[in-house]
Amino acid sequence: MDGPFKYKIVKPDSSIAGYVESFWEIRTPSGEPKNIIVLPDGRIDIIFSYSDTEPFRAVLLGLETEASQTLMQSGRTMFAVSLRLLAVEYLLEASVSSLLNGGRLLPEGFWNIAKEDLSDFDAFCNKLTGKIQSLIKTLPDNRKLRLFDQIYTSNGTLTVKELSEKAGWSSRQMNRYFSHQFGLPLKTYCNILRFRASFKHLKEGKLFPEQDFADQAHFIRDVKKFSGVLPKELSQNKNDRFIQFSTLNKK
Repeated sequence: MDGPFKYKIVKPDSSIAGYVESFWEIRTPSGEPKNIIVLPDGRIDIIFSYSDTEPFRAVLLGLETEASQTLMQSGRTMFAVSLRLLAVEYLLEASVSSLLNGGRLLPEGFWNIAKEDLSDFDAFCNKLTGKIQSLIKTLPDNRKLRLFDQIYTSNGTLTVKELSEKAGWSSRQMNRYFSHQFGLPLKTYCNILRFRASFKHLKEGKLFPEQDFADQAHFIRDVKKFSGVLPKELSQNKNDRFIQFSTLNKK
């Protein structure tokens, strides 16, 4: 248990790890719904869910650049797959730029998942793994493979210039790609990943930057930009208001 949630996360099979960060489930107890503030973490999520008061549905969530307030309904079951950015072009085959700080309902039967599939998390993961494997038709451009490898392994701490040199791709072309596919500049996305890594430290009560920020003031500005509050308030996290799904305890 982490706060009000029962939470479980599973890493993907190596055959799809370039496109999928994780599968996860969340179950909330019956009773009063809870308001939470969800923090950006640089993932594209496909969430299948239902609750005591809501029917089954599937939702595609784009990237987030700011904290968002969400009401977690009573008795909610959520099974989800968190996608790496390469999946947008090579699995979804469509831009998500219009979904920045938002999302949209997916059609009934998307990826052949129904409400009945939300009774067994392991079976859900296996079913989606097979579906995703069937969707991989072409290998990504080598420049994109190098770019995302550097972004993820560095937790967003490399500059755009450094990424350009390592990927063999011009800064202008990379930014055009990010704006078209995801709706934000490359630098902003890197800053989100750096903030995500910093949130783990803040949860441990560490109020000083450990992710190559220029200085303490820069660290404070970025934390406030992505969470809406100062590092001290975020680290205290009273009543478990602030949630970053990718950094919840893995149970």
